[in-house]
Amino acid sequence: MSSAHIDAQLIPALQSSGLKPLTLGGRELLPIVQGGMGVGVSAQKLAGTVAALGGVGTLSSVDLRRHHPDLMARTEGLNAGEEAKRQINEANLEALDREIAGARERAQGRGLVALNVMRAVSEYATSVKRALEAGIDAVVVGAGLPLDLPDLAQDHPRALLIPILSDSRGVQLIVKKWERKKRLPDAIVIEHPRLAGGHLGAARISDLDDKRFDFDRVIPECLEFFRKAGIEREIPLIAAGGIRTHEDIQRLQGLGAAAVQLGTPFAVTQEGDASDEFKRVLAEARDEDMVEFTSVAGLPARAVGTPWLKAYLKIEHKLQAVAHVKSRCTKAFDCLAQCGLRDGLKDWGQFCIDNQLAAALRGDIKKGLFFRGAGSLPFGDQIKSVRELMERLLTSGPATQPAA
Repeated sequence: MSSAHIDAQLIPALQSSGLKPLTLGGRELLPIVQGGMGVGVSAQKLAGTVAALGGVGTLSSVDLRRHHPDLMARTEGLNAGEEAKRQINEANLEALDREIAGARERAQGRGLVALNVMRAVSEYATSVKRALEAGIDAVVVGAGLPLDLPDLAQDHPRALLIPILSDSRGVQLIVKKWERKKRLPDAIVIEHPRLAGGHLGAARISDLDDKRFDFDRVIPECLEFFRKAGIEREIPLIAAGGIRTHEDIQRLQGLGAAAVQLGTPFAVTQEGDASDEFKRVLAEARDEDMVEFTSVAGLPARAVGTPWLKAYLKIEHKLQAVAHVKSRCTKAFDCLAQCGLRDGLKDWGQFCIDNQLAAALRGDIKKGLFFRGAGSLPFGDQIKSVRELMERLLTSGPATQPAA
């Protein structure tokens, strides 16, 4: 195998692991992708470190100015309105440029640096175009069907385009629509809604246990669709959700996945961009501490049952009963295109997700919303380095909690 894009010290571990490397963008990589996590949880330090070791490191696009004190100072105190929106959006785009440049510098030409953009955010198209202009290796899009992603990237044919989907029907739809635009996905993340953290790819909480999302079903169904559709170029499938061990990766590659994506185990590493308190909350949480609820984006979500979340859920029905369109919202800049709180959607969440995620980034358990995936973490509640996590995932050992 070519070793040019993998850290030299990890090559022997991969060779002896029994795992297949991920071939993506003409590079042979570790079959490990770090998922994008906002607000600011996966920024240049984490994404760049993962890429430098030979994996795919992923920035999250939302509100990256929070990692730049000068940009926060520039936008402090801005009230609602078009001028405030313009200034905050521009600050976030400047932060995006800085984060991409920083991650690429840390990567030193190894691995790949990707950007995760939620289809549901208002600045989705602008963020995608700015990232492509800044030289991002790959754009990953979830929280909605990115039917227009090939159009946005038409001037950047070498950039990798990777949608996040949860069942084979979604995969078939994207592939067929993109084929008409003369473009195929360079890879597809298959995210299991019952196991992943954050916003989940199901219409309702009651759908999370639907068997159509199980890896054992969706991966073979996708591969069969590719075969019957006569797709000549292999589209790598990247399984995401609840993956914690070498054995999980081995089993999923046995089903036909090319690689896996992990979020929470990377979020709690030493190089993770969130605060130490944020990492402690996620590392110490257990599956019984997880709460499933409807987010302000109208999607099911999974997070740690912190005091704030438990208190919110106790009064959610009262807030939904009086939901109404807000005439002023200081978060109308780089936030959701549709929001339960701002737009008065009574069946959706009634809180400000930017405020709550920013509080979590700081480690404020009284106000924060701490997204987390299912399953015990590879090192329990210990905080280890990205390198140690990669070594653990490449080494056979006792399973913690297998992926479904």
